[in-house]
Amino acid sequence: MSLRGLRLATQFLTRIPVPGVTELSADELSRSSVWFPIVGAVVGALPALVLLLFAGRTPLLAAALALLLWVWLTGALHLDGLGDLSDALAASHRDPKRFLTVLADPHLGTFGVVSVVLALILKLAAMTSFHPQDAFALPLLCAWARLGPSGWSRWLSPLKPGQGERFAWAPNVSAIVIWTILLLVASAAVAPVLCAAPLVLFLWGLWLHARLGGMTGDCLGAGIEVSEVILLLVLAGAGTTGAAWRG
Repeated sequence: MSLRGLRLATQFLTRIPVPGVTELSADELSRSSVWFPIVGAVVGALPALVLLLFAGRTPLLAAALALLLWVWLTGALHLDGLGDLSDALAASHRDPKRFLTVLADPHLGTFGVVSVVLALILKLAAMTSFHPQDAFALPLLCAWARLGPSGWSRWLSPLKPGQGERFAWAPNVSAIVIWTILLLVASAAVAPVLCAAPLVLFLWGLWLHARLGGMTGDCLGAGIEVSEVILLLVLAGAGTTGAAWRG
């Protein structure tokens, strides 16, 4: 693990200004994924701060501002993957050969737009129903979601050359195991309901394996968004105490 890897991970996943990494070795992006959970924690911490600053005021405004910051921090990178994957799945419903062709199309279609809008609505609704202390779990939630690409790229074969293929070049299994243990311990202390995150990540990988037989960079990005939405909804329902669904 090197600070150069942290800079690269931050540069790749966010708009946070860091000294740029320009010249990369063949597997450097893959190795930088060991830092992804830390970058995810930072991405979650800043919207959490907004929620806490507006605690006790208008929940909808607090959630909207937090979501706006969240999208800006990530540059909508993963939302783009979700939209592209949705369009490709819709287009290949009757002709599987069209999947990769549509996936490579930079234009966003109807299904892509709808999936992005629905994801944002669900995130907004979840954060609107947060209790103030639930905001403290956002860094963990985002860290879990960004651990996903390391596991998915280790498990699934690339469907085409690209970012997804590059993540599979140098997977660090030890780092995946260590991060899983650390995040489970932290989740048990802060928000026990997030201990369900490994199951959410596994189910996304299982769906990719069953539906597509592999992954691409868009599949990894979409997986981050799907994981965040599911974990946000679970957190909104159970809260940091991990109690039964709240009324």
